[in-house]
Amino acid sequence: MHYLSNAMFWVSNGLLVPVVVALLYLFIRSLFMLGTLFGTWQTYRKRQGAYSKVIGKEHLFEITMLQKVLEKQQKSPFDHLLRELLQSDRVRRDLLIGEYDLTMERRLGAAKILTKFGPILGLMGTLIPMGPALVGLSSGDIAGMAYNMQVAFATTVIGMFASAVGYIALHVLRNYHYHDLIWLDYVNEKLGE
Repeated sequence: MHYLSNAMFWVSNGLLVPVVVALLYLFIRSLFMLGTLFGTWQTYRKRQGAYSKVIGKEHLFEITMLQKVLEKQQKSPFDHLLRELLQSDRVRRDLLIGEYDLTMERRLGAAKILTKFGPILGLMGTLIPMGPALVGLSSGDIAGMAYNMQVAFATTVIGMFASAVGYIALHVLRNYHYHDLIWLDYVNEKLGE
């Protein structure tokens, strides 16, 4: 049993470097995601202002007005899809909206990874150095114990930060996506009338 516990100890200690590298990667991804989230927010806000005049609840839907708004808009996937919806039959419109939904869900994958793997890797990064820290405490090596505790707390913080960014991005982007789908379904129904 002693050999087995030593083997597990060495394996878990060997995982510390890959865990720390993975956490640093998630941290960098979360910083990029914050920038992407800000850009997406600006684009969404502009799109809301432009299309709410045509697709809003209080206005009558007119294809000509929608086409005028589309001419002034950027070349986002939403704009491309609206252009195609205006030129397609009912079955094709349903297919395009379904494919757009799948594409947007795939884009949420990075946020989902941050949300799930941030805490997992943070916890692993916390627990792995705790073994050597306890060994250092028992042998009187306070400096070694302090270093291992520093690593443990740093990995926890980085993991939770990455997870928090992923969680916020996931919910914000999903809300934007659902609102886009509501508008697309509305346009699809109006074109079918």
